[in-house]
Amino acid sequence: MNIVEKSSSDSRSIRLPNHDGTIEEFRLSPARHFAVASSPPSKRIAFSAAHVVADPLADVDPWIEAAVDWDRTIAYREYLWDLGLGVAEAMDTAQRGMGLDWSTSFELIKRSVQAARSRDGLVFSGAGTDQLDSKRPAALDDVVRAYEEQIDAVEGIGGRIILMASRALAEIARGPDDYVKVYDRILEQVREPIIIHWLGEMFDPALEGYWGAADHYAAMDTCLSVIKAHKNKVDGIKISLLSKEKEIDMRRRLPPGVRMYTGDDFNYAELIAGDEQGHSDALLGIFDAIAPAASAALNALDRGSTNEFFDILEPTVPLSRHIFRSPTRFYKSGVVFLAYLNGHQDHFTMVGGQESARSTVHLAEIFRLADKAGLLLDPEMSFHRMSSVLATRGVEQ
Repeated sequence: MNIVEKSSSDSRSIRLPNHDGTIEEFRLSPARHFAVASSPPSKRIAFSAAHVVADPLADVDPWIEAAVDWDRTIAYREYLWDLGLGVAEAMDTAQRGMGLDWSTSFELIKRSVQAARSRDGLVFSGAGTDQLDSKRPAALDDVVRAYEEQIDAVEGIGGRIILMASRALAEIARGPDDYVKVYDRILEQVREPIIIHWLGEMFDPALEGYWGAADHYAAMDTCLSVIKAHKNKVDGIKISLLSKEKEIDMRRRLPPGVRMYTGDDFNYAELIAGDEQGHSDALLGIFDAIAPAASAALNALDRGSTNEFFDILEPTVPLSRHIFRSPTRFYKSGVVFLAYLNGHQDHFTMVGGQESARSTVHLAEIFRLADKAGLLLDPEMSFHRMSSVLATRGVEQ
């Protein structure tokens, strides 16, 4: 392999693979220290969709069984709360539906809701239909009952609801009216206002055509009709379509008092900052990976310093776009990889064996972009951990 030198000063260097098969001598930047907030931001609501920490020593088959390190998993949520961020629990970032089943998800929700009480932490939890047998055809009533079961469970322990998109509903719905029927029945009975989650097909191909239309704008009309009919039961909607134009258009059409929570991991900085007609709050998987920067940026926004807000967040956007690149559903690997590099867990093992979902070159680019964004919080530790991962993949230092 050829080696490409990258000029630098006196910082530690590491050998990283490039897309063309060469090896680059990459020098790390000094650590950046973020002035993080210890209380929730006042001008935006901000949730981090949090990952779970796998138990690497559990004697399970990871493609079949989920083994969670509960202590490390809850400790990470406490870290997020201490930064002033809310937690969106048991979502796709936690590998819900990609290794984490409903039984394990509910155990996670129970532990998270309990832990939040001691820190006055904000937590909303995902309720869906993933307990349905995917091998047996479902009916609309089955979908409603599955939603009701999970909602009753979460509300029964004092939790708040994020209503997740349903793969079963996407499979059986014949058009927009079926979505309206299901969501009408659910929203009529929830105890407190919920967050609706519209997860795009780029995150989960099984959800293509959600709301009964392949065209996102036609689907948006159906979704908005549901929200307007139940606006007192809807705190907000999170859309994850990776299109700032679609999010802004929908945001401007929401009823007064209903929030738009950006799920756009490509354009979140400008969507949170907003424009003269409004802004988005945040419910983002990338906030797991960039939590200190997110906290500091939102703190700057509270102080009226929009320039500082962008100075902090804009360098994280290339990192996020790389982590969430197609196939987007594998973004969890990058989120957990950064948690490992920054010492929040002592291994790079994931539920479902998803640590193998991205290439060595992809992980190397995460390392470069995290360094540029100041998100390798202890460069010395990150160097050693990156070196260990590279050694298992054939790149010795």
